[in-house]
Amino acid sequence: MKLRLVGGSVALAMGLAMCAAAQQPAGVAEDLQGLTSEHAMHTAITFDHDMLQAAAGFMNGGDGPVGQLNSITVENYRYREPAFYIPENMHALVAAYRDAGWKHLVDQNASAAESASPNKPLTDLWLHFRGAEIDDVTVIVRARKQMSVIEVSGVLKPLDLVHLSGHFGIPKVDPDAVMVPAAPGK
Repeated sequence: MKLRLVGGSVALAMGLAMCAAAQQPAGVAEDLQGLTSEHAMHTAITFDHDMLQAAAGFMNGGDGPVGQLNSITVENYRYREPAFYIPENMHALVAAYRDAGWKHLVDQNASAAESASPNKPLTDLWLHFRGAEIDDVTVIVRARKQMSVIEVSGVLKPLDLVHLSGHFGIPKVDPDAVMVPAAPGK
């Protein structure tokens, strides 16, 4: 499965993207770079607050949660050969999020072999809460020859995630789906 960014606004945004990014826990950028045994071709795009405000008029008639967002960053890592996701490095990534107070809500619960060399895309979802509101979201989709990381920074209510899905490279969320938190330590 390939996640694709489509539309003329994406090409424009790539040229105008600022350096603002979602608030990653310390060490996560390094953990992502060293997550596999393969060298990656890395591309990234960040929609900063001003870009999101400009795009708000195109989404849902200007209604919705976009006004509360600080940034959306989409990173793609493409591998020439099937990637081997190093288990120790994946555990370090999970620990970095956990130690920074993030909640691991979606975990594929794949076997160790499937997690290290997935035959189908595996998705992980982390949320960081500030009281009852979500202030940061990270989605990681790992596949054989590609990994995508989507980071959303800003004040969100859980229902806002459904409204944002399908936009800015954020995977479409089934509004009828039930999310079950991952087991502790995952």
